[in-house]
Amino acid sequence: MKMSDERTLAAELTSWLKEQVEASGGKGAVFGLSGGLDSAVVAALCRRAFAENCLGVIMPCHSSPEDHEDAELVASKLRFPVRRVNLDAPYDKILESLADEEEGKLSTDDSLKLVRANIKPRLRMIVLYYFAALYHYRVIGTSNKSEYRIGYFTKHGDGACDFLPLADLVKKEVYRLARYLEIPERVLNKPPSGGLWSGQTDEEELGLSYAQIDSYLLGEKSSAADRIQLLEVNSVHKRSLPKIFKLS
Repeated sequence: MKMSDERTLAAELTSWLKEQVEASGGKGAVFGLSGGLDSAVVAALCRRAFAENCLGVIMPCHSSPEDHEDAELVASKLRFPVRRVNLDAPYDKILESLADEEEGKLSTDDSLKLVRANIKPRLRMIVLYYFAALYHYRVIGTSNKSEYRIGYFTKHGDGACDFLPLADLVKKEVYRLARYLEIPERVLNKPPSGGLWSGQTDEEELGLSYAQIDSYLLGEKSSAADRIQLLEVNSVHKRSLPKIFKLS
């Protein structure tokens, strides 16, 4: 995208957000502020769409202090109100309550780390919808197309929201938009991560690079086409409403 394209895109996304929120009866927007690129771009768009009625929520849950600092940096630069809700204790309490279910699985179930980690975005969504109900706002999701199409989000966690402004933009398009929106360089340059556990990065967990995913989604040649197609198929349920039994 050229700079003029990014300017036009930012304006269109801002107008779209305002129209969608108002059409649904909402007064403004609330979003999670993780310290990552996508949430920073969503924050910038919401700030433009709802100058007086947007809210960022920082929700550490045994998170990296650097992520918290980056979230604060974005909020300070863009000048929007923030709430801070520490979820360490609720998360620990849930795991304590489920300890009997996990007995014997710590060494045998390699997926247990992910099972536990997925609790975090679901707790965060509870908090976001609390604020949405309190202020008559709508929850704005942060998934981009590269993540959304392959199901790289937590069902009923960060995948639960009212509107998804970035879900038709691949990761490199989000980067370009972020530069136009003047997102801090520190946020632009950090490795993409869900922050679910120490040292976690998106690309390492996926076993794919965003460049590979972007190329595939843009109709270009991708060395990982077969794997991406499989991820798309296996994650259809995450992008769909629940199936409803129909009486005959």
